[in-house]
Amino acid sequence: MIIARVIGNVVATQKNERYEGGRVMLCQPVTPEGAETGVALLALDSVDAGVGDTVLVVQEGWGASTAATGKAGAAIDSAIVGVVDRIDLLPPDAGRG
Repeated sequence: MIIARVIGNVVATQKNERYEGGRVMLCQPVTPEGAETGVALLALDSVDAGVGDTVLVVQEGWGASTAATGKAGAAIDSAIVGVVDRIDLLPPDAGRG
């Protein structure tokens, strides 16, 4: 799973029937602190995320397929499975003893 920020919608006039009703979102991976990292990716939205939302993206075919369509076996690499409300980070020296 990765943390990402939704940066746009992808509009497709034709798509596979298994994705009917699904929205494809453009997501920018971010660090827990919110800094952009890596390259943007496409993910099928299963939680009604919107542009600007911080989200959890699963990048494993079986899990992504099941989360996004409710059925296993659809050809999906990435799916948005949660909207992040906040991230609490421990101080850098926490847990060292």
